Amino acid sequence: MQIEENIKLALNGLADHKFRSFLTMLGIIFGVASVISMLSIGEGAKREAIAKYQDLGVNNIIVRDKNLSDEELEEVRSKFSQGLSTKDAQAIFEIVPNIECISSQTEINAEVKYTDKSVKSTVVGVTPDFFNMTNYHLKSGEWLNETHNTHRKKVCLLGAGVASTLFRQEDPAGKMVKIEDQWLEVVGVLNSKALFTETVGELAARDLNNDVYMPFGTFVSRFGAEKPLQSEVSQITIKINDSGRIIEISNLIREILKRRHFNNDDYSIVIPYELLKQEEKERQIYNFLLGAIAAISLIVGGIGIMNIMLATVMERTREIGIRRAIGARKKDIMRQFVSEAVAISITGGIIGVVFGVVLSFVVSLFTDVKTSIQFYSIFIAFAFSVLVGVSFGYLPAKNAANLKPVDSIRYE
Repeated sequence: MQIEENIKLALNGLADHKFRSFLTMLGIIFGVASVISMLSIGEGAKREAIAKYQDLGVNNIIVRDKNLSDEELEEVRSKFSQGLSTKDAQAIFEIVPNIECISSQTEINAEVKYTDKSVKSTVVGVTPDFFNMTNYHLKSGEWLNETHNTHRKKVCLLGAGVASTLFRQEDPAGKMVKIEDQWLEVVGVLNSKALFTETVGELAARDLNNDVYMPFGTFVSRFGAEKPLQSEVSQITIKINDSGRIIEISNLIREILKRRHFNNDDYSIVIPYELLKQEEKERQIYNFLLGAIAAISLIVGGIGIMNIMLATVMERTREIGIRRAIGARKKDIMRQFVSEAVAISITGGIIGVVFGVVLSFVVSLFTDVKTSIQFYSIFIAFAFSVLVGVSFGYLPAKNAANLKPVDSIRYE
């Protein structure tokens, strides 16, 4: 019996029992759709995580001033540590090799107002190099520059969230916003950033879209420290030109600060590159678990195929006996029934792929979950569905091939 004839018989068998064939396919359909949608959710989560850490700069080392209580601040200051300062940044730049640029920043939480609208924001004073070392993009206007910083110009850059709240129908460029009792001119608006909501040291629950940036010099002269004992600098960002030495350099920075702060633990060091690698490893495990859970649906679908095929063999015992009597070999009968199982799994796999792709788009469209469909997930799901068809179709096919022709013809 030729392969073409086996395929034709398999398709005719499916066509003769459309409803039963469809019910048999359901397990495969849902299994393939589950694998594709689960892996697309995992891939989407991975891309979001990568975007978040890229926003911090994967070649950067971030030193953050710890948010200490008044009592803790007094204790630290009594032990001679003055907290993070521009002198720390200068010492790091002079001592540590492979530094491309370094930026100090300081920040306060304040209300930003425009006409009758206001929004709570993190107001950040930065040196111009800050935007060269992080993954920020300008939506409109211009960047803060060295002239703004040197002359302490009263200008600012708005995060996308602040701009959309205060200037819904207006161009923010050139407008004046009020921060506490200070008026500043808006020179530009930043593109939207990924939400950084994981707890990472002092960067917990930080929405970068609600930040307002101004020159560091302007911030120091206009706002100063909120508390008498507060550190001069909230964060020092160091960009290095060799990511392979990032751990070595971060250890050197830790030793420098440890000496300058007299062993006081009043700062934390965050390495986005290491966090990204850890995140990628965790996402790989997460994707594997999601795929494994979804694959169980395919195995259940395969069991359904086997059950239906076993029932089909019983129904068609007489037909099998007649074919054996007129010359069909055992392997011909076996190929026929394996072909039927494979036809069911392939058809179900194709429908499942379409359903899985549509489901991924629906999830992304109607929820906050971002999905990303990859070719490998479609290939894995479809290939596994075919493998399930062959594996679970083998036993019924073998049973059919082992039936004795005489007994099969007599079977009622």
